[in-house]
Amino acid sequence: MFKVIAVAVAIAATTTVAGAQATSASKAAVKTSTQASTSTTKRHRRTVKKETQADLQKEAKISEADARATALKEVPNGSVKSEELERENGKLIYSYDITVPGKSGIDEVNVNAMTGSVVAKSHESPKTEKKEAKQEAKEKKTTK
Repeated sequence: MFKVIAVAVAIAATTTVAGAQATSASKAAVKTSTQASTSTTKRHRRTVKKETQADLQKEAKISEADARATALKEVPNGSVKSEELERENGKLIYSYDITVPGKSGIDEVNVNAMTGSVVAKSHESPKTEKKEAKQEAKEKKTTK
């Protein structure tokens, strides 16, 4: 009789342990399936095509000469130090850095390449100008 009771206790213990293992195994299976579903719903990265200057010039409706004249009207007695055709905040613009004799820093004038209107005009001190140049150089290194 002791053998029968011992066998019954052994069976009950085995069933309890197996049941507990099955419960944890099913929880693990649920975790893995949840993790698999979240890993498959990755955000799609938008591939940004690098636009060349030729692409931007084809898209521009205003000539560089007209945009330059518009920018120089904004800064009397100024001369263009540098210019760039770029897309900024989704808009195609000509960006001009204009120096004025006897005035420190530069005036930056942005002209919309589609309409020819002045989008922005700001004055940059020499310190701000250096900081911006350093940031642009850093961005060029990371995009290459």
